[in-house]
Amino acid sequence: MNLHLKPAIAAALFAASTFTGAAIAAGEMPFKPGEGDFNWESYEALKKTDLKGEQVTVFGPWLGPDQKVFENVLSYFAKASNADVKYVGSDSFEQQIMIDAEAGSAPNIAVFPQPGLAADMAKRGFLTPLGSETADWVKENYAAGQSWVDLATFANSKGEKDLYGFFFKVDVKSLVWYSPENFEDAGYEVPESMEDLKKLTDQIAKDGGKPWCIGLGSGGATGWPATDWVEDMMLRTQPPEVYDQWVSNEISFTDERVVAAIEEFGAFARNDKYVAGGAGSVASTDFRDSPKGLFSSPPQCYMHRQASFIPAFFPEGTEIGADADFFYFPSYADKDLGKPVLGAGTLFTITKDSPAARALVEFLKSPIAHEVWMAQKGFLTPFKGVNPKMYADDTLRGMGDILLNATTFRFDGSDLMPGGVGAGSFWTGMVDYAGGKDAAEVSKAIQDSWDALKK
Repeated sequence: MNLHLKPAIAAALFAASTFTGAAIAAGEMPFKPGEGDFNWESYEALKKTDLKGEQVTVFGPWLGPDQKVFENVLSYFAKASNADVKYVGSDSFEQQIMIDAEAGSAPNIAVFPQPGLAADMAKRGFLTPLGSETADWVKENYAAGQSWVDLATFANSKGEKDLYGFFFKVDVKSLVWYSPENFEDAGYEVPESMEDLKKLTDQIAKDGGKPWCIGLGSGGATGWPATDWVEDMMLRTQPPEVYDQWVSNEISFTDERVVAAIEEFGAFARNDKYVAGGAGSVASTDFRDSPKGLFSSPPQCYMHRQASFIPAFFPEGTEIGADADFFYFPSYADKDLGKPVLGAGTLFTITKDSPAARALVEFLKSPIAHEVWMAQKGFLTPFKGVNPKMYADDTLRGMGDILLNATTFRFDGSDLMPGGVGAGSFWTGMVDYAGGKDAAEVSKAIQDSWDALKK
């Protein structure tokens, strides 16, 4: 899910988003070079490039604590290279970067929260290709490396494709949350395959419990949690290229493979025996409240599928790893589709080329750039060259392990679809489906809305 600001809101925030007088120098170096188990060799290697007198400006979506942590990461690049590094964050980034690019005042580096707008800007000539060398590096050094190259490869105005972005800081959505104590008390084991997950779901119901807590409520964004379910099911029932064709509408929402993925979600969400509160409560239950059933006594449910952010809505004092834990939302053992992971991530691009901008991209390839953020929380990476011990806690380390074992990574599909579909008819369609409408009927309504946008 990625809620986009309306143009009117963006305009109101315009003044706070520009570079004039708003840039903040890179932050502190929280870990002293040479100490700890960081890859300090990669830091020392950065000193070979002296950028004294050079400035590199970075514009991205991070504000508050995230901004401070990112500035701390940039401080290592600044210290090693002698570059003057300045970062600006904005909560209207997607509107402001286009304004800056059209005005010829773009920063050296722009950090996109999702690749859709980056693809549009590449087509308009506002991004600089990173080249085959960086593409080859990503293929070799990132788990599911080809996926990351594909996600950041866009066409220019002539239709020529190139790598335009480098993914740095990733989020994982393919997670199921549960209470280890509840599982232990009931004698349940973490499932290793989708077949096992379905057997466990049925067993919990036969034992008189409710396997799942599911809630789609989210105010004006009600329905989005179901789109994540469907996206995960598409990746577990179809090859990644079919997922891509669906997201770009090369195949219709009415395609039998898409309808089947929606019905896979329905197999869990539309069964009164499987859902706390019954299937009729799914659409009306707020997604922030839905996981609370894991912690009631007796438990109202045993599992909750949601992204890595959901612990923010667990009861106060919940200890991850003890009171709650997670496992990978598994793939089918009999479909030979590997271990796909659904998620999101930020994409670094060059919007104003310079030697310092190129050097910063090279810095992002260094283990130290990843490890410094790993040690400060709020960061996951598919980079195979980092020391996983540097993650700030076991929760992040476990999620990082899921990323490193992924055979395919795909971005949240609804975020890549036109707003009227991905943040509109897809959401409402899933609410209708959860409420009892036929999957084929719902799919046709969503496709009709997409077709209307093309006219």
